[in-house]
Amino acid sequence: ALERTRLANERTLFSYIRTSLYLLTVGVGILQIDTVNHLRTLAWVSVGVSILILGMGIIRFMQLKKQLRLYIEQDKFSK
Repeated sequence: ALERTRLANERTLFSYIRTSLYLLTVGVGILQIDTVNHLRTLAWVSVGVSILILGMGIIRFMQLKKQLRLYIEQDKFSK
């Protein structure tokens, strides 16, 4: 069960990375188009949210990884 949880944690991190890359791509794409200058704010918001989502994903991954490590160590000592 612990292995499935660890793998699910990795899949979740990859989902955060994928979502972050999509938003970054949209933001950069909008910035590259000269005819949509009125959407510049949306592009920068997209880039900013992309960075926040990536950071949040990494933080959540590390937190769960630490919790799993502590759980495994406690399980070893209880046996």
